[in-house]
Amino acid sequence: MRRFARSWSYFCLAWGVLFAAGCANPGSGPDGGPYDETPPRLLGMYPELGATDVTKGRRVTFLFDENVKLDRPMEKVIISPPQLEVPDIKVLGRRITVELGDTLLPATTYTIDFSDAIQDATEGNPMGNFTYYFSTGAQIDTMEVAGNVLAADNLDPVTGMLVGLYPADGHADSTFQTLPLARVARTDSKGRFAVKGVAPGSYRIYALKDLDGDFKWSRGEMLAFTDEVFTTSCFPDVRYDTAWVDSVRYDSIRTVPFTHYLPDDIILRAFQEVPTLRTLLKSVREVPERFTLYFTAPSPTKQVPRVEGLGFDAEAAFIRDCNETCDTVTYWIRDPEVAANDSLQILLTYDATNDSTYAMEVRTDTVSLIPRLTNARLAKMKAQEDEKWEKQLAKRHKKGDYTQEERPREFLKLKDRGFSGALAPDRNPVFIADEPIVRLDTAAFHLQLRVDSLYEEVPCRIVQDGLLSFTLYGEWRPGQRYRLRVDSAAVEGLSGKWTDKIERSLGIMKMEDVGSVFVTLRGADTTAIVQLFPSEKKVERSVRAEGGAANFFYVKPGDYYLRLFRDRNGNGRWDTGNYLQGEQPEEVVYYPQKITVRADWDTEVSWDVGAVPPLQQKPAELQKGKSDARRTSARAKNLERERLKR
Repeated sequence: MRRFARSWSYFCLAWGVLFAAGCANPGSGPDGGPYDETPPRLLGMYPELGATDVTKGRRVTFLFDENVKLDRPMEKVIISPPQLEVPDIKVLGRRITVELGDTLLPATTYTIDFSDAIQDATEGNPMGNFTYYFSTGAQIDTMEVAGNVLAADNLDPVTGMLVGLYPADGHADSTFQTLPLARVARTDSKGRFAVKGVAPGSYRIYALKDLDGDFKWSRGEMLAFTDEVFTTSCFPDVRYDTAWVDSVRYDSIRTVPFTHYLPDDIILRAFQEVPTLRTLLKSVREVPERFTLYFTAPSPTKQVPRVEGLGFDAEAAFIRDCNETCDTVTYWIRDPEVAANDSLQILLTYDATNDSTYAMEVRTDTVSLIPRLTNARLAKMKAQEDEKWEKQLAKRHKKGDYTQEERPREFLKLKDRGFSGALAPDRNPVFIADEPIVRLDTAAFHLQLRVDSLYEEVPCRIVQDGLLSFTLYGEWRPGQRYRLRVDSAAVEGLSGKWTDKIERSLGIMKMEDVGSVFVTLRGADTTAIVQLFPSEKKVERSVRAEGGAANFFYVKPGDYYLRLFRDRNGNGRWDTGNYLQGEQPEEVVYYPQKITVRADWDTEVSWDVGAVPPLQQKPAELQKGKSDARRTSARAKNLERERLKR
């Protein structure tokens, strides 16, 4: 029995060794040989590549020499002409099948562009960019149209966007809304596209973030368009391919002939339109004394909504604050009797959009305004606070403490901007109240300049520049310190509350602690607004170009970037496009280099705005384009193994 057990152990050990050797994958790495670097190879296709007069069947089959997989087929695989019925793409072992859902069109070239989606199933080695094509007619259309799609506001590449063509002949402005794109491609991670299988001719081109899958533009979808008409052409060309020995040494450079298709440098600037479907989104009355109306889109006429009170005089009861586009309007109720009503009703008349025709119309709605925090709830909260105060007062009295017999007064709250850190001499502090200001006593503001160890009063000016805000203006001297003292009750709010005494300290930047940037512009007129910024999320300064220059003073040391936009309508901000009105988004241009600002130093920049193409403008530190390489290649793994062996 002992001999049998020993023999069985030897048998199991030998079988385990043989099994491990048999299962070792020569493409599995250090324990099983080098990683497999060979991409899958096509053994056959049906119909054949380039087949013509294909009129029967809608299935295309591909056979490979090894098991394969598809990487992100919904993103990478694109079929043209576009298929309204989603194609059925299946992978089974060494076979890929594509079943077209739409009926084949006569005399049409079909392309299935796999990009680099086809990979071997083990190591993920890509087959390389592969496009299959056949024709239902007697000839194959082979022209291509290529370029890039960039975000109009920041020149970032736009990934996964459809780009399509319409024949220029018979094209109308409504075509993009009524007919599917004739031929399509999809942008890669660098925003690059190539529309293939195009017949010789002239075309208009569009880009589309197709949310509903109908291959035509609907309101709300990101888009890009151009008024240019592009004509296809081609010529024989060569490119140079490098054969590498390893990651640093190359073996040879080969000259590879190919057909160069034009145009291949189209730039489309994609944008999202400002919403135009305008209706009342919601009304919010957080507290009895205030409510806000939110609309789904700006008013095209910038018309402030008209409010009529049902049972009260709205004109006398409300104070209104409307933003520039009139899509957010806040009302403060100054009549206490109206505010005491928890169930207000108003008639609201405003600019609205017709749901079917998108035409502007005047609409009147009845709106009920019920506070989230009702008067009864507020009264209960106040009673609880009073009770709490009385208990605290009684406890103090038992201890013989009669120092605080009245409840602390609730003052009007003011937020301020500009007092933290050193202020640039060309800036001014701003104060913002939490309710409308009804009285501002400018004589109660006292600005003092520190001289040695004493403070001397200096002139200042207080200007109310908004319903809730005012600004302190002074003759700021670089490197000096100031003190602002504000008397009690200098500012009174709508509720009757006023401010407590205020004291703020203010330091002004020293000239030796800041720098300046002087930009000389070529190719930019006075519509250009130049922005200096440390990151995309924060704009440090914006100035309008004047006399071919844009100057920035009192800039903190650090790294900055420059860009400009052409402010066509003169409103001081970047505006998007509008397809139906034929308006492109305002052009954005980046200075292609980083700028380093040093303290007590003038940085001079000479910028020829049109010298650098859009694809090369944005500095590398700001670029956000994703790489297609999501995994380490097998070749890279093998090179790393060889390096470690040495």
